[in-house]
Amino acid sequence: MATSTLLQYSIILLVLAAAVELNAAKRHHHHRGKDGGVCRPSGFLHGKSGNCDRAHDSECCADGKKYRRFACSPPVHAGGTRAHMTVNSFAKGGDGGGPSECDGRYHSDSEKVVALSTGWYAGGSRCGKHVVVHANGRSVKAKVVDECDSLNGCDDEHDFQPPCPNDIVDASPAVWKALGIPDSVGYQSITWTEA
Repeated sequence: MATSTLLQYSIILLVLAAAVELNAAKRHHHHRGKDGGVCRPSGFLHGKSGNCDRAHDSECCADGKKYRRFACSPPVHAGGTRAHMTVNSFAKGGDGGGPSECDGRYHSDSEKVVALSTGWYAGGSRCGKHVVVHANGRSVKAKVVDECDSLNGCDDEHDFQPPCPNDIVDASPAVWKALGIPDSVGYQSITWTEA
């Protein structure tokens, strides 16, 4: 009996150790960039706090904290690109900061619009184009109106929020609603395709 219990504890410890290793590997995983190479951070940005709108659980910069910067995003796949969706208000006075980069306008929370991480935004080449976001067994078409800046942040222009991770589709509340996901969730695994 004691040997059996010891064996069970040993197995549990091995499983826990494997889980810790897997979690560490996930934290250090680098997405491949558009050239097929590994998408590594392009350096770090030193945080500066300021007047940050915490709506939609927005992360605000902390003084002196180091934030990773990316000039690339994972490659786009025709069958669907894995990403993470965050919620953003593109409305005047919303947590998105200034007007959208693509058209210089604000967009109401009832419009289905998104911002893409810097690599996917591709210097504005996706501006005005539509993407289809897939999650929760549903799909919704949304217009690309802005960049979720993966290089810059922690300043007034970026509402004192840190740079976006390199795999973000920052979506309006209307996109979340169309997918049947409460925007209070704040962070959702998705896939997206070009429309």
